[in-house]
Amino acid sequence: MSIKILVVKDNHEERQHVKKILEDAGYLVNCNSDGEDAIETLKQEPVDIVITELKLPDMNGINLIRKGREVCAGALYIILTSHNCIKTAVEAVKSGAFHYLLKPYKKEELLLDIKTAVDFIKLKKENLALHKQIEKTYSFENIIGKSEPMQTVYELIEKVADSDSTTLILGESGTGKELIAKTIHYNSPRKDMPFIPVNCGAIPEDLLESELFGHEKGSFTGAIAARIGRFEMAHKGTIFLDEIGDMSPSLQVKILRVLQEREFERVGGAKTIKVDVRVIAATNQDLEQAMEEKKFRKDLYYRLNVIPIILPPLRERRDDIPLLIDHFLNLFIKKKKKQIDGISTDAFNALINHDWPGNVRELENMMERLIILKGKGTIAIKDLPEKVLKSGNVKALPLSSSIIDIPEGGIDFNNLTDSFERELIKRAIEKSGGVKNKAAQLLGINRTTLIEKMKKKGMVI
Repeated sequence: MSIKILVVKDNHEERQHVKKILEDAGYLVNCNSDGEDAIETLKQEPVDIVITELKLPDMNGINLIRKGREVCAGALYIILTSHNCIKTAVEAVKSGAFHYLLKPYKKEELLLDIKTAVDFIKLKKENLALHKQIEKTYSFENIIGKSEPMQTVYELIEKVADSDSTTLILGESGTGKELIAKTIHYNSPRKDMPFIPVNCGAIPEDLLESELFGHEKGSFTGAIAARIGRFEMAHKGTIFLDEIGDMSPSLQVKILRVLQEREFERVGGAKTIKVDVRVIAATNQDLEQAMEEKKFRKDLYYRLNVIPIILPPLRERRDDIPLLIDHFLNLFIKKKKKQIDGISTDAFNALINHDWPGNVRELENMMERLIILKGKGTIAIKDLPEKVLKSGNVKALPLSSSIIDIPEGGIDFNNLTDSFERELIKRAIEKSGGVKNKAAQLLGINRTTLIEKMKKKGMVI
C-alpha cells in the first residue's frame, strides 16, 4: 500500500529533514512552503496524509484543513505546533485534524503518528471494501428465482426499499426472510447505517426486553453496568425483528409504543430515549389467526403490516428449484474446493420433485452436504438421502380430457387457468366448511397465500 504524504513547512531545512525521515521509512513525499501552494498540490494530486505547521506564512493550519478537505476530502491532517499553541492545536483537531504533534519532537514520535494514521487509512479502506461487498451480496440479483410468486416479491422489494415504511415479511421457516430484510436495507437510503437483527424467538422472554431497549446499572440481578439495546444500536439504520409472532403480549405493547412514538426507556431507567429507526418484522406464524386467539395484538399487527411481503414456500415455486440447485452447486464447489462434475439427471429430477418442507434453507444444507460427502465425480441418485427418494412426485390432480384437449381455434390460457384455480379454491373452501386454514392445507399452500389469491380474484374472504 503506497502512502502519499504532503509536508507543508515554510522552513526549507526543516521541510527537507522531515521529507528524508519519511522517505527513508518508505513513504512517497511531496513538499510545499505555504498553504496556497499546498491547496494547489492537493487539487492536482490527492494525498493520504498532510503534515502541516499550525502557523504558515499565508494561513493557519485550521484554514488549510478546511480548504484542503474541499479538494481532497479523504486526507488525514497532522498539525505540528509549539507548546504555547496547544489550545489552537486542540481546536484544529475539533475542526478535523487527525492529530497534533508538539515541537520539538523526536523522529520516533513522528513516525509513530504517521503509522497510526496509516493504520486508520487501511482500516477505513477495508471497511469500505467490506461495505461494497455487503452491498453486492444483498443486491437484487442475488435473490434466486424467476417464478411468478418471486417476481411479485422483487417488485415489492424495489418499491419499499426507497421508502421508510414499516415492512412485515411473512413466510415459512427457511424461505429467506432475513435475506429479504437485508436486501431492503442495503438498497435503501439507510444502507450506510447499521442493520441490527433480533431473533425474538431465540432470546428468553425475561432477557428480550433488555436486549431490545437496554438497561441501567442495577436494574436487575446481574446488571453490573448500563447497556444500550438493539434499538439504540440501530439508530439511523434498520432493526429486523425476526419471529415477532413469538413475542409476549407485554413486550408487544412496548414495541407498539416505539413504532408510534419512536421513543422508549431502558429497563430500570427514567430517561426517554428517542430513536430514528426503520422497522422490518418477520414471522412464520399466521398472525391473523394469532389475533383471533388473542395471542397477538391487533393494533401492533396493523402497525407492522404497513407493507406485507409474502414469501412463497419452495413447493409453490418449483420453477426456481433448478436455479437454486445450480446456484448452491456452484457456490459450494468453489467454497469447499471439491471436484464435483455435476448431478445426474435422475438425481436432479428427484431433488426437483422433493417437497422441501424446510424450504430454501433445507435445499442449501442438502447441497452442501452432498458436495462434502461426494468429494468428487457426479452426484448420483444413490447419493441422495432416503427422505428425498421416498418423497415421490407432487400429487397430481386428474384432469378431464375436455380440459386437456385443445380445440382448433385455440384457448385463452390465462382465463382457463384462472377459472380452474377459482374452482379449486371454491371446492377446497366448501370441503373445509369455510375454514381457510383447512382449505389451505387441502390445497397444499399457506393460509396467507390462499387469502392473497382470493383477494386478487375478487372472491369473498
